[in-house]
Amino acid sequence: MSNTENKQEVEQIVVRFSGDSGDGMQLAGNIFSTISATVGNDICTFPDYPADIRAPQGVLTGVSGFQVHIGADKVLTPGDQCDILIAMNPAALKTQHKYCKPTGAIIIDTDSFTEKDLQKAEFKTDDPIAELGITCEVVPCPITSLCQETLKESGLDNKSIVRCKNMVALGLVCWIYDRDLALAESMLKAKFAKKPEIADANIKALRAGYDMGHNTHTSISHTYRIESKGEKAKGRYMDINGNKATAYGLMAAAERAGMRLFLGSYPITPATDILHELAKHKSMGVITMQAEDEIAGCASAVGAAYAGALACTSTSGPGICLKSEAINLAVITELPLVIINVQRGGPSTGLPTKSEQTDLLQALYGRNGESPIPVIAATSPTNCFDAAYNACKIALEHMTPVILLTDAFIANGSAAWKLPDITQYPAIVPPYVTPEMREGWTPYKRNPENDVRYWAVPGTPGFTHRIGGLEKSATTGAICNDPANHHSMVETRARKVEKIAFDIPELKVEGKEEADLLIVGFGGTYGHLCEAMQQMNNEGKKVALAHFQYINPLPRNTEEVLRKYKKIVVAEQNMGQFAGYLQTKIDDIKLRRYNEVKGQPFTVATLVEEFTKIMEE
Repeated sequence: MSNTENKQEVEQIVVRFSGDSGDGMQLAGNIFSTISATVGNDICTFPDYPADIRAPQGVLTGVSGFQVHIGADKVLTPGDQCDILIAMNPAALKTQHKYCKPTGAIIIDTDSFTEKDLQKAEFKTDDPIAELGITCEVVPCPITSLCQETLKESGLDNKSIVRCKNMVALGLVCWIYDRDLALAESMLKAKFAKKPEIADANIKALRAGYDMGHNTHTSISHTYRIESKGEKAKGRYMDINGNKATAYGLMAAAERAGMRLFLGSYPITPATDILHELAKHKSMGVITMQAEDEIAGCASAVGAAYAGALACTSTSGPGICLKSEAINLAVITELPLVIINVQRGGPSTGLPTKSEQTDLLQALYGRNGESPIPVIAATSPTNCFDAAYNACKIALEHMTPVILLTDAFIANGSAAWKLPDITQYPAIVPPYVTPEMREGWTPYKRNPENDVRYWAVPGTPGFTHRIGGLEKSATTGAICNDPANHHSMVETRARKVEKIAFDIPELKVEGKEEADLLIVGFGGTYGHLCEAMQQMNNEGKKVALAHFQYINPLPRNTEEVLRKYKKIVVAEQNMGQFAGYLQTKIDDIKLRRYNEVKGQPFTVATLVEEFTKIMEE
């Protein structure tokens, strides 16, 4: 079903689907993304949905969006603005039109622009295009009525029929960008395998939208094609989001370490999908427990760690607050535990479906007492796999809890991912006791090179012991209140974390070697900061990027790298937490700051503008 006439080749396109929460925009966007990844294009997606479980139909707060950037070459961001915006109702048009390029086109469902619909979206006139001052092309399409006409003989009720209108929109977009419908059809058959009549209806609606493209007499009455550049490494690829990649990384680490994986968790947006994904893999020995609350979820994981499992707990910022006491139990007992924090907008319930980097200081310091913990931040949806694997490796080999920071943007966003060969990943070797250690062994006997205590899993013959939340003697393991012993144990636990710096990669700088400006960031902002750097270098400016994945401890060459540059700007989606942290680690270093806390990803155009101002100071 490929269109071969009037075809134009382009390097990249950005499409944004938007509509009511019940309009199926996330499904349409996911299918379009998967089709594009399958034909070899690179992709980056941004699901942007409301916090309301189900807002009243047609209101401004209920608009759900899904943006995908598709490129012939490497794609780093979902794009600042889109070439095609699908607006399924007036509320979607009103809240989303700002994301469309002036040269782009907005496709609207004319059947959803009745007087009542306009009132719900708080329009004051009956001409929403003029009222909003939209200057790009608006393409009116009778999406709902076409769906109803197509499925009138399907035997479905009208409500079920109208639910298929998202496939009409998807079909039209597939025609515009010359996408074969075969994969979309197979995905729909798989999704609705238990309801074949629903699958058939969606497929018919999809084809109807595709066919409508031939009859849409506008400037988009031709198709575009994105040919992939170069050759990708051979292997199997899939469209994966950050939460699924995190789950896979945990499973890969457990497999590599020869351990059972345990996740104790409590559902919370936007981390819940990690629990959902792991619950599917009992055949791989994965154990999941949905606890009654965040505290129990973390406490169960501490118990699993004590019993010898690769123990994990997943949550977002509010859950970290509740888990802090149990995390500290893992600190003082020196048990391996991986805590995943999928950051969202705060404080309190805040913006539960939006993204921020505002939990950094909580991850570093949000516990009682001197309780240092390694902190890692994933940089992209696909990097979540590696970040999760490395978090497990550090936790197990250094006998410590580790916090893995992702965020809603990369957790829900997706990209094309090559399935890895985990035998090529570094081995994970926990510091188990050996039979030769039985004589004179105590629970806090340590490897003198890295201060890591040896691990005697309960039940190991000859290694009966006890650990707990009260401070213990460094020599005997018995409860100990001696001041000197406590000071020594505090120093030892801190030194153990500091020595992890020798087991992590050094900080790398991308871009111009002799740069006039160094951009510094961490975690999920990598794509936007890297693209801003590349754009500025293409304009003749000398810019470099140092992006951090390892936060505590910092890479051991951090100070050496940063002191090479006269101008440094730290860009983060908080009010300056990482910049402040760096200044506590490096004396007298001057850091400029660029901060946004909007619940939305950076826009590359804004970054370029702001960084240019700093260069010109």
